[in-house]
This record gives sequence, C-alpha cells and structure tokens, in this order.
Amino acid sequence: MDTDSPDAPRHDTAPLLARWHATAAAAGADRDPAPYADRLLAAWAEPQRRYHTTAHLADVLARIDVLAGHAEDPAAVELAAWFHDAVYRPDRSENEERSATLAERALPELGIGPARTAEVARLVRLTVSHDPAPGDTNGEVLCDADLAVLAGDPAAYAGYAAAVRAEYAFVPEDAFRAGRAAVLRQLLELPRLYRTPYGAEHWEGPARHNLATELALLA
Repeated sequence: MDTDSPDAPRHDTAPLLARWHATAAAAGADRDPAPYADRLLAAWAEPQRRYHTTAHLADVLARIDVLAGHAEDPAAVELAAWFHDAVYRPDRSENEERSATLAERALPELGIGPARTAEVARLVRLTVSHDPAPGDTNGEVLCDADLAVLAGDPAAYAGYAAAVRAEYAFVPEDAFRAGRAAVLRQLLELPRLYRTPYGAEHWEGPARHNLATELALLA
C-alpha cells in the first residue's frame, strides 16, 4: 500500500457500538458483547482500508434496516454484516472465508446458538458471489445491502469508486483499469443485481447507470 495515501475515512463509532450491543442481545448472546465490538471496530478501522471501513459497515446496516422485513432472521443478517469484511486485505482472495471463520469462533463464545452461528457464517461466505438462491431471503437482504452502494447518486458513486482505487493503490494503473472493467462487465451481465423487491425497484436502474458510466470512463 502507498504509505503516502490519506488515512482511511473516520466514522463515529458510538452508534455502531450501541447497535452491536442491541444486535447481540437480539441474537441471543448471554455474555458481555463489548470486547467483541472493540475487536470488530478495530478491524474495520485498519489502515489499509479505504472503502471497506466503518462507514461502509454503517451503510450496510442502514440498508438492512430498509430491507429487514424481507429477511427470515434479521439478527443473523445484521451479525453477518458485522463480520462480512471483518478480515480484509485487498491483496488476498480468502477474506470472506477468514471472516466467516472468525464468526464461527466468536459467536459461540458470545453464547449465540449453533444454528444462528452457522447461518451467519453461511451469509458471510455468500458475499463472495452475491448470488443467493431463490427463496434465500436472508441472503437476498445481505447481498442487496452490500451492493446498495452501486445505486448511489453520481457524487456518492464517484467517491465509492475512488475509495476502491485507493485500496488497490499498489496495483499499476493499466492493470487496475483492466481488472476493474472486468468486474463491472460481470456485474452488468447479471440478469438482476438486486433480489429483494425494494432493491429491484429502487436500486437496479441507478446502479446499472453508474456501472455503465464507470465502465465507459475506464475505456
């Protein structure tokens, strides 16, 4: 990572801390969740992050609030949001697997039951593909919330794209452009970016416009 790049964006973590306590309680935790919040928030604030920061976590949780009525187990979806990028290194491909393993270790320590722990880990692993099976309402909510950033207004989307580039500052420009363009084409070729009714209605069109615009600029 370029050590001259700016620090990762800061985000007020007090609301996140309060939310973690509420989510842990709703999920059945019977031990003090505070130490786990401290570790998770520290992970989300690591210096190599530019997009996958506490601001992204807060945004995903806010989107889950919009979509929660669609989920079978909103508490599991929220826990999965907390863990889905808890391990993140932009130069590695096993981030989701390591994040899921972290959830599998931490949640039983908190007293959360095996069925919900397994569901959280499954959801974290699902963020590799963002391709939930039909009827997987928990997966649909998490994946839509995670991809909702694609549907931001032009300024917000430009900020997201710049943050992604900053995370990959170690990649030469030509290589980054080629790799990013491939990702954008893959997304645009999907029959649907969003699986929840709300996401399909409100986010699909703006997201496709943003992706196509970025792809044209890369070319």
